[in-house]
Amino acid sequence: MPLNLFDLSLKLNGFPIKEARPVLRAIQNLDDVGFKNYIENQKTQIVIHHLNFNPFYQSLFNDTTFSTWDTVPIMTKSDLQQPLVNRLSDGFSSKTVYINKTSGSSGDPFVFAKDKFCHALTWAVIQDRFGWFNLNFNSSKQARFYGIPLDKKGYYQERFKDALSGRFRFSVYDLSDNALEKHLQKFKTSNFDYINGYTSAIVQFAKFLEKKNLILKTVCPTLKACVVTSEMLFEDDKLLMEKQFGVPVVNEYGASELDLIAFQNPKDEWIVNSETLFVEIIDDNNQVLPYGQEGRVVITSLFNKAHPFIRYDIGDIGILSKNSTLKKPLLQKLIGRTNDMAILPSGKKAAGLTFYYITKSIVEDDGNVKEFMIEQLDLQTFKIIYVSEQELSDKQKKIIIKEIENYLEKGLNIIFERQPYLKRSESGKLKQFSSLLHNL
Repeated sequence: MPLNLFDLSLKLNGFPIKEARPVLRAIQNLDDVGFKNYIENQKTQIVIHHLNFNPFYQSLFNDTTFSTWDTVPIMTKSDLQQPLVNRLSDGFSSKTVYINKTSGSSGDPFVFAKDKFCHALTWAVIQDRFGWFNLNFNSSKQARFYGIPLDKKGYYQERFKDALSGRFRFSVYDLSDNALEKHLQKFKTSNFDYINGYTSAIVQFAKFLEKKNLILKTVCPTLKACVVTSEMLFEDDKLLMEKQFGVPVVNEYGASELDLIAFQNPKDEWIVNSETLFVEIIDDNNQVLPYGQEGRVVITSLFNKAHPFIRYDIGDIGILSKNSTLKKPLLQKLIGRTNDMAILPSGKKAAGLTFYYITKSIVEDDGNVKEFMIEQLDLQTFKIIYVSEQELSDKQKKIIIKEIENYLEKGLNIIFERQPYLKRSESGKLKQFSSLLHNL
């Protein structure tokens, strides 16, 4: 694809990608001492900027001036659920910034803004990371497993963006064998360089290939990598995809309102973006935890002058590895969202994905169950909604209930419900665990 169309589309939209790349390189080239000074300076400058030019941020701040980092308040998604015009910094308007909205997978959707240089830096980071796998947004063809707006205007806007970006979009709303067979035929006739999209949909494609005893790279030799995002990636799913695709599977963690947060490198290390973000893990008392301990993920956007994201609680729970350094933080584990915690009758809390993980290890053994999700209806009742060729047997159901009791506690009420397909969000994401107990 000549003319660097992707870079050109960024430039035409006012995002200075050519100016952003050297800034990113300069940060990456700093030695450890220089990098520490850069982070401390950038943290200070972004707080002072928003204290001086953002009345919304001033209202969140306890003191009139910035003194030490640990006194900087933690921002939450509920803080941001007010009109965007109230949250923009002086000197910025809706016409001079990049505006988008979060997917709402956290249960707290909101509209956000970035200044145009900050957004260009976001793309510089993304392009840098994909470059680790020899993927180039201007020339590499992407097989995209994402949702797409179903209204006419939104649909054609996305298709146009796909054409500019060298992407072909596969629907994630229909994952039947017939639909997946059509996907396979497209791979046979296209020179795709990589797959990118929602984990659950791509896993279904891998399972389909496994059933057909096919390795995707044999029918699409140009394929180099598969990048999954937006949903949990389990180790056995990763191994299955790598086997059936014949290429490395890369785990991406990002947030539209911030940036790319972490990206696996070719050594299988989950590298946290330390160039444009400052990531902390905090406990329930908002105290920073040492590397290796599990807590809430709090992120500061170091460059966004249009809208503050400073010590912003993204709503996820994770662990930074003990091998992390300031310049090279490593994400050891992403456990799930804070609002995806299951609350049990005893008062105990467990990551909702524990249910998913236990059930997954049992129901997928025979290949009958294609997909499933879990809902907590009340303190005691959990519903397992699944898609399968045959109904789960009483024996399988008893094994699942027994394992859930072993891992969590006895006396839970488990309901099984077979459906022809799982309901995905409008964006196409699959929420693997959801609880109706948000208010508890």
